[in-house]
Amino acid sequence: MVSVLERKLTIKRVATVVSNYQENASTDDLESMAQGCGRNCLGSCCLPVSKLPLYAFNTDAEEQGHDKVDASCDGKSPEKSYLNNLLLGQWENRMTRGIFRYDVTSCETKVIPGTYGFVAQLNEGRHLKKRPTEFRVDKVLQPFDKNKFNFTKVGQEEVLFRFEPSEDGKTSYFPCSQIDPEGNSASVVAINVSPIEYGHVLLIPRVLDCLPQKIVHDGLMLALHFAKEASNPFFRVGYNSLGAFATINHLHFQAYFLSAPFPIEKAPTCKIMSSKDTRVMVSKLLNYPVKGLVFEGGNKLRDLCDAVASSCILLESNNVAFNLLISDCGKRVFLLPQCYAEKQARGEVEQELLDTQVNPAVWEISGHMVLKRRKDYDEASEQYAWKLLSDVSLSDERFQEVEKYVCEAANLQEDEDFISTEETSYGSGTTQVSRHLPQDCLVLR
Repeated sequence: MVSVLERKLTIKRVATVVSNYQENASTDDLESMAQGCGRNCLGSCCLPVSKLPLYAFNTDAEEQGHDKVDASCDGKSPEKSYLNNLLLGQWENRMTRGIFRYDVTSCETKVIPGTYGFVAQLNEGRHLKKRPTEFRVDKVLQPFDKNKFNFTKVGQEEVLFRFEPSEDGKTSYFPCSQIDPEGNSASVVAINVSPIEYGHVLLIPRVLDCLPQKIVHDGLMLALHFAKEASNPFFRVGYNSLGAFATINHLHFQAYFLSAPFPIEKAPTCKIMSSKDTRVMVSKLLNYPVKGLVFEGGNKLRDLCDAVASSCILLESNNVAFNLLISDCGKRVFLLPQCYAEKQARGEVEQELLDTQVNPAVWEISGHMVLKRRKDYDEASEQYAWKLLSDVSLSDERFQEVEKYVCEAANLQEDEDFISTEETSYGSGTTQVSRHLPQDCLVLR
């Protein structure tokens, strides 16, 4: 009888410090905090009696149709919403108070010449003086561990406001709001103290419920509302699953402003499945280094949310790591399954790429390359970005499995006109050879 030992796949990486309370927190410290710290944190010891600002958004608007075009997201100059101004005002206040670990406005940024316009940023402050930490990357679903750092340990000075659905059908802002002890757990917006870009924040749904980093329907709905309420096409919301470079196993989304289109937003797409009932449509990315799916449409926002959430939940149950990008004020959601961390753990990634210390999470995959070495920044090219991201993408066979999971989970019907396309590598200039593309395909000009 042969015994089979489970082999864990792990990688070592420098964890990004998203909160000033994350660094130097020992297990004993975290256990004592959980018992009542008295230091104005987001734990059950302090949050229920706090009076944080509250932005309460109107949920009735989603029932009035999701296809209506907002002036801010139809290519015209955005009209800044109240949430947009509130977030930036509070974020700048924290910057003035010196809470961030570095000044992100001093980081050099450039658009890399080429077809897609990948954006490169030199950000040397994100990993300095940090030891690599071991992360398990072969399990997308892992239980919440209160003895590890989580967002209940964050100090309230890092919190900008609560973000929750209103109870009266109106959108309102309350500078000082008591938490209802009988209501749902508070959802908060906090700064990322190691920002990638201006206005970089964390959206933490139901913080006291201590949900692990996995997609739940109401959590994703909150993120979609966050993008919609900001009403700014330059504000995107992202999500990383475990195994896809999430380092904190406590449910959270990230968001920031970037006044340029993400390359992934410009990539051509082709519709491959849809629902006649909900009018949700799913397209496939074409001629992009990472294979991905794009969700859009729906009679209402809930339809789009349910299609994406159900798909993600099935991927998680099948141990598929992925990233999400919420774009166009919540109208489009990119689902990006990936395997880079798994390949890294198996020793299948070239040392040249590992030396860059680039962790291809949602922002990098979407085309915003955060580089940590001057050499990589100075020599950055579209070919370099393509090579790095190509290592992130699933094989054709595994991606076809993802498509089947999505079709099943979201109850969609395949487009009969769609026939898959063939790609050539970037080496000679990436080209797309299409045997047949239906009229629903959007081709990059």
